[in-house]
Order: sequence, then C-alpha cells, then structure tokens
Amino acid sequence: MHGLKVVAVAVVAQALWGMGRSLSPDRPRATMAVVAALVASFWPSPAGQVTAIAGAGIIGALFLPAVTAAPVTPAAARIGRLTGALFLVAFFALLVGLPLLAAASGSYAAQLFDSFYRAGALVFGGGHVVLPLLQTQVVPVGWVSNDAFLAGYGMAQAVPGPLFTFAAFLGAASTQSPAGWGGAGIALVAIFLPGFLLVIGALPFWDRLRQNSAMRRAMLGINAAVVGLLLAAFYNPVWTSAIGSRIDFCLSAIAFLGLVWWRIPPWLVVVATALVTGLGVGGT
Repeated sequence: MHGLKVVAVAVVAQALWGMGRSLSPDRPRATMAVVAALVASFWPSPAGQVTAIAGAGIIGALFLPAVTAAPVTPAAARIGRLTGALFLVAFFALLVGLPLLAAASGSYAAQLFDSFYRAGALVFGGGHVVLPLLQTQVVPVGWVSNDAFLAGYGMAQAVPGPLFTFAAFLGAASTQSPAGWGGAGIALVAIFLPGFLLVIGALPFWDRLRQNSAMRRAMLGINAAVVGLLLAAFYNPVWTSAIGSRIDFCLSAIAFLGLVWWRIPPWLVVVATALVTGLGVGGT
C-alpha cells in the first residue's frame, strides 16, 4: 500500500511535467498556473477550483495573445441545434438539481451520484486533473481514507483504460452503503455522464465556437489553470501523504526517471515500486 502511494507521486509528477510543458510554456501562462495553484491550495474545495478556472479563462480571453485555430474538417455529426440545446440543458439541470436532491433525500446513493457527477462536470483537461476534484469529494467526508485513495490511484496506473475509471474503485471502496459493485456502478456512470451530455450538446455549435478568438484565448487560460490545479494536488494530498522519508523520496525519484526518460510501462513501475516497499524499504 505504501509503495502504491509512493508511485502515485511519480505518476502525478510525470503528468505535471508533460502538461506544464505543453499548456503553460510561456511566462504569462506559467504565472497563471502558479496563481491557480495558490488559489486551490488556500481554498481547497470545488468552489476554489472552479474560481481558479473561471478566473483564468476570463484573464486569458482579455489579455492573452490571439491564436489561430488549426484547420480541421467540420464535424459530420447529424445532431440538430435543438437536440444539442436539450442535452446542454440536461447537463446543467443535473449539475444544479442533484445537490438539491441529495440534500433533500439524505440518500447516500444520491450523494454519491451527485459527487461524482460534479467531479466529471467540473474537471477540465481530463486525466490526472480529476485527482483533486475526486479527493475533495470522497476523503473529507470520510467515504474513503486518504491512504486508500492514493493507493487506489497508484493501482489505477497498472491497468488499461481512462483514469476516470478510478471512480469505480472509489465507489466500491466506500465505507457507506451501497459499496462494492453497486457503489462502483453508481460512481462510474455518474463521472462519465456529464462528458457525454456536453459532447453531444456542444457538437452542433463547436465549429462556430472554435472560430471565436476570445474563446480560443480563454481556453489557453483555462488550460494553464488546469496545470495549477494539478500542481496543488501534487503537493497535497499526493506528496504530503506519501513522502515520509528520504528513501520514499529516492524511490519516487527513480520511478519518475523510469516513467519520463526510460519510458518504462507504468504498470511495471507500479509493480516494481510496490514490491520494493513490500520488502521493507521506505516508510517513515
């Protein structure tokens, strides 16, 4: 378990390294990323994360240099604007209505669906960026311990598929009921549902949106903020929970080297790090 937490540090560091180079390569966007990390660190809640993203989008739209949209073939989907609008309405209706339903019913199943739907709806950038949103949804309320959260996150690197499927582990490992297969199914459907609603809803309008220069500049700012959110999550809970000694730091650094420069498959790095710590290496 401790080895899985240590390897999670290397995995998030790898994601942070790659995203930082591609999404915040210049001084303005690097500054926006650091500011977003500060906001997320001192305001560790979904509201703080959304504020950082929205603020970066507004600043990007107003002040970042204009960029030219890359030429692409227009979408060939046969989805009308009315259908798209209905899907967008459903997306926002669930985003607003699910918290009210969860509070009124007191049902854990409703609370679980609401939490994972909100995580899937508010994450920008996908992949490892969902980590801080999921952590704030399940750890502070006691559904999953922080140790189990990071260990599961480490195990998720050893299996194929998108990182959003980590939600199934969290639903299954919950201390509440339904857990197991029922909790896993609820969490998995809830975290993927907003993405489907948004894709179908935005598709009829996408070609026009991507030609809007203000929207493109806003996306540059939002992407920089995403790097900042991952930076904040890298410190807390990933680093603070996993690195308790110099040996932990060395193991994580070696795992990072293997992932980034030696291109060792992530599952092999996960297994190797877990085996090493299982032999008594590392810990506080």
